[in-house]
Amino acid sequence: MKIHEYQGKALLARHGVVTPQGEAVRSAAEAGAVARRLGGRVVVKAQIHAGGRGKGGGVKLADTAEDAARIAGEMLGMTLVTAQTGPRGQVVSRLLVEERLEIASELYLGLVIDRASQQPLLMASAAGGVEIEQVAAQTPELIHTVQIDPGIGLAAFQARRLTDAVGLTGSAARAAASLMQRVCAAFQAEDASLIEINPLVVTAAGDVLALDAKVTLDDNALFRHPELGELRDLAEEEELEVEASRHALNYIRLDGTIGCMVNGAGLAMATMDIIKLAGGEPANFLDVGGGANAEQIRHAFRILLSDTKVRAVLINIFGGILRCDVLAEGVIAAVTELGVSVPVVIRMEGTNVDEGRRMLRDSGLNFTTADDMGEAAQQVVALAAS
Repeated sequence: MKIHEYQGKALLARHGVVTPQGEAVRSAAEAGAVARRLGGRVVVKAQIHAGGRGKGGGVKLADTAEDAARIAGEMLGMTLVTAQTGPRGQVVSRLLVEERLEIASELYLGLVIDRASQQPLLMASAAGGVEIEQVAAQTPELIHTVQIDPGIGLAAFQARRLTDAVGLTGSAARAAASLMQRVCAAFQAEDASLIEINPLVVTAAGDVLALDAKVTLDDNALFRHPELGELRDLAEEEELEVEASRHALNYIRLDGTIGCMVNGAGLAMATMDIIKLAGGEPANFLDVGGGANAEQIRHAFRILLSDTKVRAVLINIFGGILRCDVLAEGVIAAVTELGVSVPVVIRMEGTNVDEGRRMLRDSGLNFTTADDMGEAAQQVVALAAS
């Protein structure tokens, strides 16, 4: 679950991470009032779940409270297009008005889960304030890393190793090392999957602050933090993905024409791969999960067909907890209820597969069945093309 910059900074501040003074606002008048309290010279930042806001006109400087109010009026309601929003962009509905700082240097700090080691990985670079992806691609030697034992946390010597690597000395190095340890503590305590501070700044006075904060929380752990669920901004998410989450379905919209309904993330990835191998393009990732029932199958079908680009549907199910007869019941009900007009290819194996196939045959509906994944992919690609 992604959260806004101002929310991420508030979360980090609870763990002692120093951030600039600022407030989130939803109107030009509020922006002017906050700027006035902060002395007039502020930064006005659009709050959307995407990076690259500055290049798109979503980060601007104001010298007075009146400037801040004017800039806020221009930003609110605008569609901000960045490299991460795609061409459709994202409508700006809230802003962060924040004090301006005299910056001496900009660094990068990022914390993610390293899947290879199954441990948190802390990254730091002296090349802060720019797109870290470019740094990683062009000058990877500028990114320094340490792996963190979750039972111990970030050790003091590891923090010092990183501050040395990025060229910090004296009080700035000590402040940065302390901040790194606090960020790591927040990462573990809040069940985050990503914390990225770009830039982490050293001011002319030698202070070290998180000038930005991109935080992603593990939504599988929200049962431990019910209060964090309130930070979710549904307006920032794809409408169909939000609808899917209401029915315990995992859905991600893609750009192709073949809708996929699968149980299990690994099988879903393999299904999308084999569709591409057969010359097609998947329109989505949809995992109904191992324990889906007939009602969830109907909801899944409705979500799939809400994408007008879908020209054929491939259902690829291994019946374990989700039995094949339950799948067939849900598919038949969905196709009948929704009046599905696109071709539907079904490949199923597992528990009660013979009963499921019989139900599909006896339904009188025009299903195409396949015995293996390769055959199913070739059939659905041909039907989508025709």
